[in-house]
Amino acid sequence: MTTIYDFKATALNGDPVDLAQYRGQVLLIVNTASACGFTPQYKGLEALYRQYKERGVVVLGFPCDQFGGQEPGDASEIADFCEKNYGVSFPLFAKLNVNGEDAHPLFTYLKKSATGVLGSESIKWNFTKFLIKKDGTVYQRYASLTKPEDLQQDIDKLLAE
Repeated sequence: MTTIYDFKATALNGDPVDLAQYRGQVLLIVNTASACGFTPQYKGLEALYRQYKERGVVVLGFPCDQFGGQEPGDASEIADFCEKNYGVSFPLFAKLNVNGEDAHPLFTYLKKSATGVLGSESIKWNFTKFLIKKDGTVYQRYASLTKPEDLQQDIDKLLAE
């Protein structure tokens, strides 16, 4: 069975990351953007990360420029923006595509594992969230409108498993 631990990604600083390093933790994977109406969710994502990281929860941010060109910057601009404006300390990855032929394999897996409204696989906008169980399987997908703080009950449930 495929899990997120079977995938690799590139960190924002260019280093390769084997997602197997997160084995046994609850993960919140989010496609992010710096110039989106949902960008203030970075604050809530960072608050969740700080609240839960000692208990084994990691937020993983994946910048994406596929929705209205709302992530125009390069890696250093993204890092500076996130740190300066939202104090982001959770791991950020290199900009990638979440839809289409060039979609990163991780997001292809996530979309197939947890479809959206009416069974749609396509990610509709920035800040779509995927909550991952400790065994590396997808627990649930959340729309952009879902605020990070609204995930606490589900996170607590997964930590108790």
